[in-house]
Amino acid sequence: MEREETNRLIDLAVGGDKAALDQLMAQIQDRVFNISLRMLGSVADAEDASQDILVRVMTGLPGFRKESSYFTWVYRIAVNYLINYKKSMFAKHPLDFEFYGQDIEKGPLNYQEDLFEEKERELLAEELKLSCTNVMLQCLDPQSRCIFILGTMFKVDSRIAGEILDMSPDNYRKKLSRIRKKVGDFLYHYCGLTKTGMCSCRNRVGYAVSQHRINPDSLEFKNLKRLDQDTLDTVKKEMELLDEASIIFSNMPEYRLPDKARMFIEQMIGSEAMKTIGADI
Repeated sequence: MEREETNRLIDLAVGGDKAALDQLMAQIQDRVFNISLRMLGSVADAEDASQDILVRVMTGLPGFRKESSYFTWVYRIAVNYLINYKKSMFAKHPLDFEFYGQDIEKGPLNYQEDLFEEKERELLAEELKLSCTNVMLQCLDPQSRCIFILGTMFKVDSRIAGEILDMSPDNYRKKLSRIRKKVGDFLYHYCGLTKTGMCSCRNRVGYAVSQHRINPDSLEFKNLKRLDQDTLDTVKKEMELLDEASIIFSNMPEYRLPDKARMFIEQMIGSEAMKTIGADI
């Protein structure tokens, strides 16, 4: 019934119903922002990419044949765009696990510790955790990153994930298992959140600030509005025992699309130009 209602809204939107188009965009804009954020690693890049993806969704609606669900179709558009995205900071300055591990090993702990009050240190440590975890994903190649994000963070069913990525469910599961092990091994050795790794967000705050990894005067993740648990788009399943290290990623918060990007989409929907784009939208 939900799919039928969504398809009804699509027909209305293609026919020029602005309210239906508003509703369709509202259903996906936070999902698109969250997958963009995980794929690209920075809020600014995720905002820019989200706007481009949502415009592609709007202009592509007349050609959507409803052979898959609306949300699968949107994810496919997003994934194809993000895997090939070359304008992000990390596309220009790629990372790998070897480099990231060396940075952790060589970075001094408790650096300039006396500069921060306890409350500020805890706030900065939380910001560093969210920043570091998103950046760590950039150590994976784009396709592996996407497979990991869909399987571990968005809990997309293997059949649907395979459809999104144009691979068989069995191939997707095998790739996801290998990537989880790779990420899990890295976390086990380096990340203190696993209780075995050498690094501690709290003890690396001073070093992170000195290296401009986080800015105490402008906290990217702290300033984002978090989605309430009741509004999350999928039910979170329990992690498998073999993937305990990956639960760090599974428990990361999801966010609302920032207001600036949201306003852009609203203006785009209501613009005169939009009336002539993509057939009759």
